[in-house]
Amino acid sequence: MVIIKKLDNGISVALEEIAYVRSISFGIWVKNGSRNERPEENGVSHFIEHMMFKGTENRTARQIAEEMDALGGQINAYTTKEYTCYHTRVLDEHFKRALDVMSDMVLRSLFAQKDVEKERNVITEEINMYEDAPEEVVHDALQDTIWRNTSLGMPILGTTKTIAAFTSESIRQYYERNYHTENMVLSVAGNFNTDTMMELLNKALGSWKAKKPFDQYNAKAEYQIAHVTREKDVEQVHTCIAFPGFERENPMKYALGVFNTIFGGGMSSKLFQRVREENGLTYSIYSYTTAFADTGLFSVSGGMNPNQLERVYELVAEEVQATKKKGLPQKLIDVTKEQLISNFIIGTESTLNRMTSAGSALLLRGRIQNTEEVIEKLSQVTTDDILQVTNMVFDMEKASWCAVGNVKGFDIDSIGKKVFHN
Repeated sequence: MVIIKKLDNGISVALEEIAYVRSISFGIWVKNGSRNERPEENGVSHFIEHMMFKGTENRTARQIAEEMDALGGQINAYTTKEYTCYHTRVLDEHFKRALDVMSDMVLRSLFAQKDVEKERNVITEEINMYEDAPEEVVHDALQDTIWRNTSLGMPILGTTKTIAAFTSESIRQYYERNYHTENMVLSVAGNFNTDTMMELLNKALGSWKAKKPFDQYNAKAEYQIAHVTREKDVEQVHTCIAFPGFERENPMKYALGVFNTIFGGGMSSKLFQRVREENGLTYSIYSYTTAFADTGLFSVSGGMNPNQLERVYELVAEEVQATKKKGLPQKLIDVTKEQLISNFIIGTESTLNRMTSAGSALLLRGRIQNTEEVIEKLSQVTTDDILQVTNMVFDMEKASWCAVGNVKGFDIDSIGKKVFHN
């Protein structure tokens, strides 16, 4: 069972004792991502994540790496649109030393100008590497255009132009403005004693206070129809079709999850069977959901020969219309619910997954659902719920699409409008 406590400085902590394992997974979660950046700051949240590993008041970058390697542990971090997470997993006997490294990184990083210059080059290469992968670009290019003119529509990595302007001072100012006890939570799962763990966490992080008042920037975003085409010198065209989805806490999200699995969530899904198995038009075709605090998407994506894109669009539209008209059989829904419940339970057997689930929930929702609550919500999904979800999501007039790759000579907009807006 997960319990929630607070450090002396007010930081919330999710703790789950798991006595039968030998490891501890620990995460420091900060409710700060690219969504909290102004245009001229775009990419700074991700830049800070990199800088945390580049040296502190007590350790060089090499010492950070060597200490964690010596423990045989894992340490990593990632930045999203809405938050940043720093996490580690080590043997329980090594946790105190790992915590010392982690807290040192997050609280006492130097942000030295010489390191900013070096890391600027690293992130520029990361941006270039990303641009060379059309199967990745297609998703963000569409999402960035759907939420254009808002911070949610800015790339997590930033741009070469914005990161070129970052300095040690500007990065530190952003850090001091956005890393606060008010928007930070800790999560720990594994073999530990809660009282002892709280003593360790308080010693490492409980006396920390932010230097500036908390005033986090967060712009509201609403779905806007987007039609995007980008030419790349590759053989295939990668496409993504999107419809307005649900915000993170929408009560229909469980029904949407069940529907997504049936529609395009695996090899037995309607899309995979119709587009790939029956028609052989693409190697990969799938659907997925994206949810934020106030908005979301339902998306379908795949890669194919550009000559086959129109037919793929037609098949997707046909499956959408068939589902809206006929609904889905109860037996299929029941089988899918059991699949999702099984996957969920299996996922809870990992300390890293349990730490991640609790940390993200506490940070973004302010509460943690127990396993039984999630299972009950999934079990309660009905055929009427699925039909309601499909009619709420699939408004063809609001369809957006993006095509990246070999698009020369193809009028993607005309194809999309003919299929989805006709």
